[in-house]
Amino acid sequence: MGLSDMTRPLTDAGRAGLAALLAAPRDAVIALDFDGTLAPIVPDPDLARADPGVAPALRALAPRVGAVAVVTGRPAGLAVEYGGLAGIDGVVVLGHYGAERWEDGRLTAPPAHPGVAEVRAELAERLAALGAPEGTWVEDKGRSVAVHTRRTAEPAAAFELLRAPMERLAAEHGLVVEPGRLVLELRPPGVDKGAALTGLLRERGARSVLYAGDDLGDVPAFAAVEGLRPEGLAGLLVCSGAVGDAPVRELADRADLVVPGPAGVVELLVALGEELSRPAAGR
Repeated sequence: MGLSDMTRPLTDAGRAGLAALLAAPRDAVIALDFDGTLAPIVPDPDLARADPGVAPALRALAPRVGAVAVVTGRPAGLAVEYGGLAGIDGVVVLGHYGAERWEDGRLTAPPAHPGVAEVRAELAERLAALGAPEGTWVEDKGRSVAVHTRRTAEPAAAFELLRAPMERLAAEHGLVVEPGRLVLELRPPGVDKGAALTGLLRERGARSVLYAGDDLGDVPAFAAVEGLRPEGLAGLLVCSGAVGDAPVRELADRADLVVPGPAGVVELLVALGEELSRPAAGR
């Protein structure tokens, strides 16, 4: 298939990032969000599964680049399971925004922040007192707690109703709120995809990076790449989602390339694998 017009960056910085990745793939990191990027967004996060093309594409890419990473707010083990990533050599999963790390079949993580347990104990009562609409539900991620409004009659209105109170509740227990697509995640501060990505890039001595994401939680990763470009890092920023999709407008406006959801991400990954398999790929 190779790179098509749909998988070619539209900005000078993005074209430079792609060129650097293809010229020296061993010095490159390919980092990918999970929900909305590798897996379609679904009403029940427990039913999310990666696009069927993800595992074959990553299996082909991983041996040819410095690292392939999945950077997600999910627990790392769930991302491995739902993504079909077990057994793919060279894939690193940074879960809970980098608080957990899965690599070579091993999971490492520090102790959980005590504020998460405190919020967990209070959340149901607090939501009831706020009059949270029917359909509001809580996802316990272990190291964080997420309040979803997607199943309510008016998801956007419910999201706005709960946003400020959830921010106050999080602050009371030393946590912060990470807003996403109709979800408010209460989690420890100082842990985000930008910090996780930056740490991995420095660890691997990367000279180029492709980062793909779809949501507000990916903004710190985009910002990290933008901040490292003046230091010599070549970066290609990819937004998964239609340009007119309001939840990802901020990413789309900053992206070097916008692709149509997980299927578009897979097409890009497959095209990169094919380019890097050619003798002239510069390895």
